[in-house]
Amino acid sequence: MIVGKAGKDGRRRKPSGWALVPRWARVCTVFGAVLMLLSGTMLVGYEALLSRYEGAIGKGDLFGDQAAGAQQRKTDLKGPLNILLVGIDPRNPETPPLADSIMVLHVPAELDRAYLFSMPRDLRVEIPKFSKAEFHGGTDKLNAAMSYGSRVPGQNPDAARGFELLAMTVQQVTGIDRFDAGAIINFTGFQKIVDAMGGVDMYIEREVRSEHREPSGVHRKGNPNGEGYIGPQAVYQKGDQHLSGWQALDYVRQRYPKNGVPDADYGRQRHQQQFIKAMVDQAFSADVVANPIKLDNVLRAAGQSLIFNGRGNSVVDFALALKNIRSSNVELIKLPGTSIGAGRAYKGERLLPLAEDFFAALREERLDQFLLEHPDFRNKTK
Repeated sequence: MIVGKAGKDGRRRKPSGWALVPRWARVCTVFGAVLMLLSGTMLVGYEALLSRYEGAIGKGDLFGDQAAGAQQRKTDLKGPLNILLVGIDPRNPETPPLADSIMVLHVPAELDRAYLFSMPRDLRVEIPKFSKAEFHGGTDKLNAAMSYGSRVPGQNPDAARGFELLAMTVQQVTGIDRFDAGAIINFTGFQKIVDAMGGVDMYIEREVRSEHREPSGVHRKGNPNGEGYIGPQAVYQKGDQHLSGWQALDYVRQRYPKNGVPDADYGRQRHQQQFIKAMVDQAFSADVVANPIKLDNVLRAAGQSLIFNGRGNSVVDFALALKNIRSSNVELIKLPGTSIGAGRAYKGERLLPLAEDFFAALREERLDQFLLEHPDFRNKTK
């Protein structure tokens, strides 16, 4: 059984030298799975800050417009902003990647709050034609769009190219005209980020038993007599817990009712959103921000796990634009959906008609009003 450490000790800490530094010089980002890991440094100026953080993050032509001459912008970012975040779990270089987690972060024009929603990975959609990968279009689950788009004849799959087709598909479903930035998060590297931060404190809403891991963290053995696994299971108890990297990654992967997630993939989406908020809190904590060694370890880990594209704007540009956003003003959204078929006849998921109203409110900058009228769209954090 896995039991979390005690909560914060409550003792007052002396102000660090970092508190005396101008806010702009303390703000930077590792942007990706945690949405924004904003922290800073007191010894470097803007140019050095830009070089350091830009160099830590992998870059890729995620939207297919790099060849068209997209250049670094000199002006400040303006809202509203829509950012696509995709988590993958690559098995080997020869296997086309599937999008295990698909999230959209919407930031209104004021840049003072954000809305985070997940797209069901099993959502049945029309995937558009994509000549670059010799894909002729068709109906499939949303996460397959990345796989189809990643194919490069005669070469290993290209996740960045797959992201381009996935982005086109999500835009088609949501009506979003254009994503302002995107990131691919490698879940293996994601675990390293959590460990570099010293773990993360998170509220577990109900007891969940791992399908994949033993209490020690080793993988459970395969069932010699059929599907699934055998042996002891890691258990995540209800309440405030402190999770290490492997525990956090394992917890947000669970999606079976038999393991304590009665709403299946919708529950997994909620847990992933809750975890991102917890990571943002951890990133802003004095334990990370005021510890240069730990911060440096986080940056190096992020460089191994993220591919970012700001469509002409740098990581630091986005950090400065989003400097006023904290976990307390990030609204978690759940889209209403239902299964198509069941058991062996299961074909995927579909969104209910009210989801179209949500997308319309997003496009028209009416989300605050929409959520007042439809409070069930809010995902709980506890």
